[in-house]
Amino acid sequence: MPNIISIETSSDIASVALLHGGKVHTDSRDGFSTHSMTVLPMLQSLLAAEGLTLKDCDAIAFGCGPGSFTGLRTACGIVQGIAFSSGLPVIPVTTLEAMAESCRCQTGATEVLPVLDARMHEVYWGQYHYENGTWQAVTEPQLSAVSDIHPKGDVTFCGNALTAYAEDFAPVVTGFKQEPGIFPEAASIAILAETRFKAGNTVPVEAVQPLYLRNKVALKTAERMALRGANAQ
Repeated sequence: MPNIISIETSSDIASVALLHGGKVHTDSRDGFSTHSMTVLPMLQSLLAAEGLTLKDCDAIAFGCGPGSFTGLRTACGIVQGIAFSSGLPVIPVTTLEAMAESCRCQTGATEVLPVLDARMHEVYWGQYHYENGTWQAVTEPQLSAVSDIHPKGDVTFCGNALTAYAEDFAPVVTGFKQEPGIFPEAASIAILAETRFKAGNTVPVEAVQPLYLRNKVALKTAERMALRGANAQ
């Protein structure tokens, strides 16, 4: 069985995980501004608790996005540093697929539509179908307004955007199951990474990069004022 470490910092909660002996050990911290300071100490503690070092690991996985611009850069930087120093192969996992896996583990759902708050009154979302031990993207990761989300079939919605934009989601999620407490987790990333590792689906450190769906990460003053006016209406 492979030993895989994983990192997830795309949201307000930073988490790390260690897949060892077929079991997942994990730790997390809340507080977006401290992600860069907490990830490595948490990871070192997990390894020490199992009597392992980086030399005993087979790969490093991370949530490559979509998600917070700063959070994704933090994860990429840490993963690149570890991979360069250790020679470990890297396994990128999309945050939305990781959310779908968390939803399946908690509820048994196999048709999942994760929705992650992207700020600026937009959401990151995609739709996933689970079959024969793997997830398939029904709709690839998107960035859009809530009104542009169109589920295919009977899905379970999950993610913090359900709470962040509750009024917008009301007509969209009517008749569907909802799990707003689901967020991207390193534990789910480690589980998904194991299958990829066994299939040889890894990337060299030079190919590590985040999945950005938004090129523009800030609004100009006039755009912010226009958005506030639209929201007020």
